[in-house]
Amino acid sequence: MNYLAHFGLREPPFGITPDTGFFFPCRSSQQALNVLLVALQNGEGFIKITGEVGTGKTMLCRKFLATLDENTWVSAYIPNPNLEPRALLFAVAEELGLGVDPSLDQYRLLKSVTLSLLDMARNRRRVVLCMDESQAMPLDTLEALRLMTNLETEKRKLLQVVLFGQPELDRKLASESVRQLRQRITFQHDMQMLEEDEVGAYFTHRMRTAGYAGPELLTGGARRALFNASRGVPRLVNILSHKALFLLYGEDGERLDRRHIHAAACDTPSATQPRPWWAWPRLRLSRAD
Repeated sequence: MNYLAHFGLREPPFGITPDTGFFFPCRSSQQALNVLLVALQNGEGFIKITGEVGTGKTMLCRKFLATLDENTWVSAYIPNPNLEPRALLFAVAEELGLGVDPSLDQYRLLKSVTLSLLDMARNRRRVVLCMDESQAMPLDTLEALRLMTNLETEKRKLLQVVLFGQPELDRKLASESVRQLRQRITFQHDMQMLEEDEVGAYFTHRMRTAGYAGPELLTGGARRALFNASRGVPRLVNILSHKALFLLYGEDGERLDRRHIHAAACDTPSATQPRPWWAWPRLRLSRAD
C-alpha cells in the first residue's frame, strides 16, 4: 500500500478487520465494556449487546475476551451461531476443548458439556461463551442455549453467555417461545454511533496507533464531512478515511479537506452522499429601496 511510507505508517490504519490493537474507547464502547465486566463478576447468566451494522460489536467482543484472566476464565467464541441445536452444542464442546463422539445425540452431548462445566467449576475455572451475530440464531437453538445455562451453584451460573447481535436480535427475543431466555437477560447495552468529536479523535487514534507522527491531518471541514458521510459508523469511517488518504497521497498533499471526504463518499454506496453544489441553498441578496 503506497501511502504507508508516505505518511510514515507501520501498518494500514483503517482496515475493516477487527484488531484489538486499534480499539478506541469511545463513550458507548467503554460503557459496553464496563457492562460486560461488571456482569461477568456478578455471575449473571445472559448478557446482551446490540448495535447496528458496523458499530464495532465484534471488536468489542474480542477486546472483552482479551481482558479476561486466563487463569480464572475459560472462554468460548462462536462467530456464526446460525446452527441447529446439536451443531451448536458440538461447536461449544469444540471451543471448550472437549473430545466428544460425533455420533452422540443431543441429550448425551448436552450431558457431556454439563459434566465438563462441573469439572471446571470444581477446579475454580469460570466459563463465558460469546455468541457473535446472534440475530441469526434459530429460535430452537436459542432455547437449547438456555438449557445449557440451567446448571448453577448457590452463588452463580456455571456458564455465562454474552449475545452480540444487530437490532433484529431484540425482535427475535420478543418471541413467546424464548420468553424464559429473555427473562434471564440481566444486563444489556445498545451500542451507539460515534459523535462528531469522537470521529476526529477516532481518526487520530488509529493514525497514531499505526505509527503516524506528523501534524493533525483532518481539517475541521473534513471532520464534519467525515461525520456526516459516515453517520458516525466506525466501519464507514474506516472505509472513507482509507480512500481519502489515497487521494491525499496522490496529490502529495498535507491535510485532508472536505473535498477528499466528499470524493470518498461518492465512491462508497453505503455512505451518505454529499449534496451537489447545485442543490446548495442560494444566497439571497436584498437591497434597500
